[in-house]
Amino acid sequence: MHIGLIGGIGVAATLVYYQRLTAAVAAMGEPLELTIVHADVSELIRNNLADDRAAQAHSYARLLGRLADAGCDCAAITSLGGHFCFDETRALSPLPLVSAVAPLDAFFAAEGLSRVGLLGTRVVMRTRLYGQLTRTEAVALDAETETLGQRYQDMAVMGRCSEADRQLFFDAGRRMVVEQGAEAIVLAGTDLGLAFDGTRDPGYRVIDALDVHVDLLARLATGRDVL
Repeated sequence: MHIGLIGGIGVAATLVYYQRLTAAVAAMGEPLELTIVHADVSELIRNNLADDRAAQAHSYARLLGRLADAGCDCAAITSLGGHFCFDETRALSPLPLVSAVAPLDAFFAAEGLSRVGLLGTRVVMRTRLYGQLTRTEAVALDAETETLGQRYQDMAVMGRCSEADRQLFFDAGRRMVVEQGAEAIVLAGTDLGLAFDGTRDPGYRVIDALDVHVDLLARLATGRDVL
């Protein structure tokens, strides 16, 4: 299956998707058909903050048209924050959309997790992953959503993580574990890999939502799963 990705939101996340998806498919011993189009992260941020779902969906639709013209069989948005208009985009899309949110509920249940903590955009944390987790409870630091969301947004746009930001996110995760009983912290923002890059142990379990999405895309790309 030819996979299409809407990238650029942000660039660092797109690079990680590309690296991990190519590695996953190679490990399966199969070739990968992949096309990536570049979205405008500033436009996404503006529409996300204004909750202008229609505008962002129409922007995605133009990019999805390009992916369809390139011969893609399905497409995915490489940003959990960018899923805020998923339903509106799906209604306009010429291609089937592979959600990054939907597989998470099943993954958490399979891992036996009853409560997870969320780090990501303001909307992702405030809505608890758009209210789509039904089998696992999600928690967040509600009083700090604005601060954490802004720091995440700044990091995503810059494409790099400062030591101060790394410590901010590490500490936020620790407090969700200690104070709110989270059994794992979910990187529900695709650029959070810049902070949680594996070079340091934060002292608690971390689940990268990007990995769950990539696993599904790899199985679709190799015919091990179907839409």
